Amino acid sequence: MADQYDVVIIGGGPGGYNAAIRAGQLGMKVACVEMRGTLGGTCLNVGCIPSKALLHASEMYEAARTEFGKLGIRVDPQLDLPAMHAQKDESVGALTKGIQFLFKKNKAEWIQGRGRIAGPGRVVVTDADGSERELEARNIVIATGSEPTSLPGVGFVENRIVDSTGALALPETPKKLVVVGAGIIGLELGSVWRRLGAEVQVIEYLDRITPGVDGEVAKTFQRSLTKQGMSFRLGTKVTGADVSGPRVLLTVEPAAGGAAETVEADVVLVGIGRRPYTQGLGLETVGIETQRGMIPNDHYRTTAPGVWVIGDVTAGPMLAHKAEDEAVACIELIAGKAGHVNYGVIPGVIYTSPEVAWVGATEEELKEKGIAYKSGKFPFTANSRAKVNHEGEGFVKVLADARTDRILGVHMIGPQVGEMIGEYCVAMEFGAASEDVARTSHPHPTRSEALRQAAMGVEGWTMQA
Repeated sequence: MADQYDVVIIGGGPGGYNAAIRAGQLGMKVACVEMRGTLGGTCLNVGCIPSKALLHASEMYEAARTEFGKLGIRVDPQLDLPAMHAQKDESVGALTKGIQFLFKKNKAEWIQGRGRIAGPGRVVVTDADGSERELEARNIVIATGSEPTSLPGVGFVENRIVDSTGALALPETPKKLVVVGAGIIGLELGSVWRRLGAEVQVIEYLDRITPGVDGEVAKTFQRSLTKQGMSFRLGTKVTGADVSGPRVLLTVEPAAGGAAETVEADVVLVGIGRRPYTQGLGLETVGIETQRGMIPNDHYRTTAPGVWVIGDVTAGPMLAHKAEDEAVACIELIAGKAGHVNYGVIPGVIYTSPEVAWVGATEEELKEKGIAYKSGKFPFTANSRAKVNHEGEGFVKVLADARTDRILGVHMIGPQVGEMIGEYCVAMEFGAASEDVARTSHPHPTRSEALRQAAMGVEGWTMQA
């Protein structure tokens, strides 16, 4: 007889494990099926967390080489890449164990194996040795996440042509790294290896970097990365790769058409995005069809009764915190509560140096929609804490409705802005006006004062210099 559950979740990433924990908290009998040997999904195992560990370590290494001397600190840093990887793996291991602890605490069961839907209310789990276990569930939540998108004509080859997972575990610093795709993943990991000694070139099909980011911020960001030593070939497509020799030979040509060229590299990172993971899910057994590769949803409900979907595998930004929010909302709807996610207030962050962070509408989006707006901007060069920390690069920009002053979007580039964007998320969640932030006291001297000064600038009364 099959094991019976109130909820069975397929996928143990940020969406899946948060859904399981919340279901346990609400007293449901819940199982989470995850095919990896650890919980946490891509984000925790081979994505958000290990990349941030390497970003931090590489920033410290570069600071020791280039900045410490200016502060009166004399050091002679030596790169120990195996140790850097080891501390990354140790952090990941500690966090995955933390999720297991939360499962036990909240009576959520982890079933290791590959899950597939086998008809209404049925999930079959296949473990590593091929044996199967059948589960019955009143509700099934699909939280299988996403996987790296491959590039036609450029197959993955271990330590030579890699995806984001491979780029997190290179055994040595390449002399030249070519990053295909100027999005978040490519620029973050490209930054890591540039700091560790690689020559980094970024090839992007579009005529700009970081599509979707505010245009003014993107231009400032590209100038900063170029100044640091990264080079860019925009409006260029990669059509093939040759790995028969000692170096990878990429064939590239102008996106608008033109003669092909060859670009050489020791390692190529393909970072052109991610696609929903739906392989072998058994969607056809309950009549679910994908749209543009994603599983469509209506408030997390699929077209099949009792089957729900959250995270990267459905519509919306492919962000861990979006999946976490959907997880809680979905489970609360299943429990008869009022689950909700405000998609207009989901922040984005690029964890390079300087960092980039944003929430809400860009200037381009507001202009396209014909929405009248006011803007206020404040540079970190005029922020006293950033100045004494030698972190004066970047700015904060606030966009507010021209009639009501309600905050519509905020865009930042500068030191630690990923930690500060949350202030404006709270402000926007409560429908704040720019004047509300402008009249809120901020501690001095802190970088956060730039957030207030930008809000003050919406009405032209910036004071700090």
